[in-house]
Order: sequence, then structure tokens, then C-alpha cells
Amino acid sequence: MAADESGADWTPLILTVAPNGARKTQQDHPAVPISPEELAATAKACLAAGAAMIHLHVRDAEQKHSLDVGAYREAIAAVRAAVGDDLVIQVTSEAVGIYSPQQQMAMVRTLEPEAVSLAVREIIPDAASEPEAGRFLAELAEAGTLPQFILYDAADVARFAALREKGVVPASPAFLLFVLGRYTAGQRSQPGDLLPFLGALHTVEGHAALPWAVCAFDAQETACVTAAATLGGHARVGFENNLLLPSGARAADNAELVAAAAAGARAIGRPLADAATARRLMKGGDTA
Repeated sequence: MAADESGADWTPLILTVAPNGARKTQQDHPAVPISPEELAATAKACLAAGAAMIHLHVRDAEQKHSLDVGAYREAIAAVRAAVGDDLVIQVTSEAVGIYSPQQQMAMVRTLEPEAVSLAVREIIPDAASEPEAGRFLAELAEAGTLPQFILYDAADVARFAALREKGVVPASPAFLLFVLGRYTAGQRSQPGDLLPFLGALHTVEGHAALPWAVCAFDAQETACVTAAATLGGHARVGFENNLLLPSGARAADNAELVAAAAAGARAIGRPLADAATARRLMKGGDTA
């Protein structure tokens, strides 16, 4: 815990950078990192700007989304060589309409990453998928892999609550990510988009012990992050969802977006987590 000047206690903010995502290429912005070397350089710059975690996507030779284990291992090795253990490395299991739940789970089982993001609606698309997904999630808990569950709307939060109550999602530490908006042309998130998620969060058993974060689209990304930080949440920023600074100007690189989010946290007196603190919080350490 850290205290601001008013004496209020703050859980340090876990600031994650999502530097490339599944869709953007260097045609969208020349600083979108694709190669392991580019990802490593981005990781180092974003660590200096205030990030505690990096959310990794890897691409194939045509810069298309991939869950290739070899590509992940190469990227992870490059990032570790650049920053050591000073960033949590989280890989994505995102399907992007390409991969089945079985292929997603197979990648995670083979790679054995430190942390992984899992879209509930992809990994557990229906009731028939629940037994297999439950076994997979239990394996992750046993292995100590740090899961982050991606939730796209209040209905996803309600379903997560039901899955946790049924034991499909283990009653072990979990990190939630609220996506403020959808991947649609011209998407613009607003701080108020967070409210339905927080209303639904109270239906999740043990919700007070579950850290949560937001990601947002377009120039109000920093405003959404600051709103979440004020309410005790964490944040994911970067070129995956947004290329714009709060001013509306185009960011030069991912580190500028991390720095903008860090400045928002400082403006409300909230400290930033380092990687060691982020790991503790994601493993069920104090969240408030």
C-alpha cells in the first residue's frame, strides 16, 4: 500500500502495454512492433515510461495474427533479454476468428507462459465447452500461470460470475479486463462505459479480491484509464486499441501512451506498480 497526501491508501496501479495487438500493422503506424527485436525495444521503452506488464501478440511472415509457440518463445526470449524480470510477460490466446478453443488451449499448455489473457466468450463459448475449459483452467491454476479474463460487456461479467460459482472458473486468483467498447470502425470509448461493468462486478463471488483493469479505444484512452485508476482499477494501453494521445495527436510510439497513462495516475496521487508488485497482486495479494 502507498498513501497519498490526503492519507488515503492506494493499491499500486498495474499499467500494462499492449503494443501491437492482432490487427494493426506497420501500415497503420510505422512504430507498431512486429519482430522480436522490435518488441524487445518497445518493452524496454515502456518499462522506463511506467509499465509493469507487456501483453504480447506475435505475427506470421505477413504480419498476420498467430499463436505459433515457436514465435512466442522467440519473442519472449528477446523481451527477457531486454528487461529481465522487470516486466510481467503476458501472452494472448486471442482467436481472431482463426483459432478454436482447443487450439488456444493447446498453445497455452505447450508454451507454459508466465501470464495469459483469455476471452471468456472464446475459451468457454457455450455450456458444452464448460467441462473441457474447467479442466484447462484448473491446470493453469496448478501451474501458477497468471490468468486475465477478458470481458466485453456486463453480460460477460454475469457469465463469468456464473462460471465461477459453478467451479468452471476456479476460485483462485484472477485478473479481469473490461473492454470499454468493441473492435468496430470508428470506435471511441468514454469513461462512462466502465459503469455497467462495475455494476455487474458485484455479482461475482469474492469480487473484492479480484483486481480488474480496463482497455479503451481512441483519444479518450487516458481519460478512461484515469477514471478506472480513481475507482481502484488497473489499465492496459497501447497501439493494440489506440494510436492517439489525449490531445488527439498521433503518438510517436507506445511509450508515449504509457507515459500519458502514468501521468494520469500521478495526477490523482496513485503510485505505479512494478513487476514484482504486479505479480503479487495477480496472485491474490492486497487489492485495496
